[in-house]
Amino acid sequence: METSPWIDFNLYLITDRHQTNGRGLAETVEDALKGGVRAVQLREKDLSSRELYELAYELRKLTARYGARLFINDRVDIALAVDADGVHLGGQSIPIYRVRTIIGEKKLIGVSCHNQVSAITAQEKGADFITFGPVYYTASKAAYGDPVGIGRLGDAANLLRIPVFALGGINRDNAGEAVKAGANGIALISAILAAEAPRMEARALLGLLPPLESPVD
Repeated sequence: METSPWIDFNLYLITDRHQTNGRGLAETVEDALKGGVRAVQLREKDLSSRELYELAYELRKLTARYGARLFINDRVDIALAVDADGVHLGGQSIPIYRVRTIIGEKKLIGVSCHNQVSAITAQEKGADFITFGPVYYTASKAAYGDPVGIGRLGDAANLLRIPVFALGGINRDNAGEAVKAGANGIALISAILAAEAPRMEARALLGLLPPLESPVD
């Protein structure tokens, strides 16, 4: 399976400030960055535009300090305003091709997919990578229906040329299984944000993933 040289991470941390056990989100994310996380998606849908911008600006400074990528969920305007590395789109977002014309070729587009059809469509429309799931049960993804399971994850990964990140209920116990099924990496929220020691949890999870391939010249 080919891996885009642009995707230089295999653990994709998605934010939810309600799952940090009372700690500040920036503080928790920085602890994860110290543990080796190199890609963060800011996903705080209940914030006002101003609040989201201010948080995005803070996380942009943090991720830049640690050499990590920052993605903004859905909000192309916020991504451009803070010079994020890309955006992450869902099923109700504006079309991928329109986002590409706005953000250009050098920024990345991730897309949330829940079945093979949406995964293939995302690739054809120009996504750089996808998250696929929920693979396992997780309360935060229950609205999307029953878990797709490890078999469908593997089927989707084998069909695509772009990287696939397993999402939904991913933790230390099953991260290896997801990668063995064909995923290029893992995407998660609570396994790190809700952990007692996010830095150590990030290190442990990264230790279960295969080393990244060197970029293609």
